[in-house]
Amino acid sequence: MAAELSYVLITPYSLMKSRTGGIIARLLSRTDLDLIGAQVLTFTRELAAQYAASLEKSVSPANPKTAKLLSDYVKENFTEREDGKRERVMMLLFRGEDACKKLYEIVGSLSGKPRKDSPTGETIRDTYSDLVADKDNSDKIRYFEPAVLTPPDFASAVERLKMFADYTGKSKNIVENVVGVEEGDERTLVILKPENWRHPSTKPGNIIDMLSRTGLRLVGCKIYRMSVAEALEFYGPVKEALRKKLAPKIGEKAKEMLEKEFEIKMNPQVIEKLTETVGFTFADDQFSKIVEFMSGRRPDSCPVSEMSDPGLAKCMVLIYEGKEAIAKIRNVLGPTDPTKAPGGTVRRDFGHDVMVNTAHASDAPESVVREMKIVKIDKNELSSKIQEFLQKYESVKQQ
Repeated sequence: MAAELSYVLITPYSLMKSRTGGIIARLLSRTDLDLIGAQVLTFTRELAAQYAASLEKSVSPANPKTAKLLSDYVKENFTEREDGKRERVMMLLFRGEDACKKLYEIVGSLSGKPRKDSPTGETIRDTYSDLVADKDNSDKIRYFEPAVLTPPDFASAVERLKMFADYTGKSKNIVENVVGVEEGDERTLVILKPENWRHPSTKPGNIIDMLSRTGLRLVGCKIYRMSVAEALEFYGPVKEALRKKLAPKIGEKAKEMLEKEFEIKMNPQVIEKLTETVGFTFADDQFSKIVEFMSGRRPDSCPVSEMSDPGLAKCMVLIYEGKEAIAKIRNVLGPTDPTKAPGGTVRRDFGHDVMVNTAHASDAPESVVREMKIVKIDKNELSSKIQEFLQKYESVKQQ
């Protein structure tokens, strides 16, 4: 098989310290791999033990100390705490040629020994991991944090993907009872729009990094391709708003252009007709462009039989949780029009205009409920992507 499937797990500590965005930025910008899945998980003790055993057995046969460090780390940090609160782990699924090798090079290896003179910043682990030895005994490790986990080779990737295939499919896409949750917390939805995924870029990671300044917890995510039908429903309320906002202006402008072209003075009542014809047509065309931008297809050129098919444009849906989550996210995001957004907001730094404004965020509790339903937030295709790949792999192997 030319294309490989591999993964990166962002550890509970990296998630807690809001290092997620920086890690994702590295992974997306330094490789040509396709990010095809993302999911926030909580491990059971059984899965953690199984995964730890696999790490100890095969992470680094030439360096059993490193393998033991990683194995012990997973057993101690990936399961629920004594108070029953669950630790979050984020899984990112990548597909492409030599996926395992490329990800492992970006993540960086672990020597099992502290490296005081090692370069800083070249790999993800150079920047975010820690390995602290006892002052008096360098063989004794006092503190270890790997930041991320990824298989070093394809055989290891296949073995561990088999562990995750069923588990991810049975897991809730929004994790609950996680470390940090408090009474009165609310949730909000964010969509990183298609413009962020046109080519390998740090943008998605940088935006997540900016959203992390809210102090909210990331409790759900998925890679998502919005269908035309979903885009029509999601942005349905915008259609009438565009008519009210744009149509009268277009009607007035059409009147002025006609008067100038034909050197006549038109009756003021004409504006009403021009608004209902030219104005509404223009506003509806703008709405169709929004649908096309989000789904990859214009609704007026999409056959009815294909309206519900997955779209051609990729997004990432994120669910954040915490106190005043809706207001905090929208504050960091900035106004819909990037030109009116203050400096340091997501839309000011990354948006272009009202339509190409890089991200969407729910504006009210009822919007969160409505929008999560439309994007089917309870469903995540990460598991099916793994299973599909493994089936093809087994089929090719048997030939």
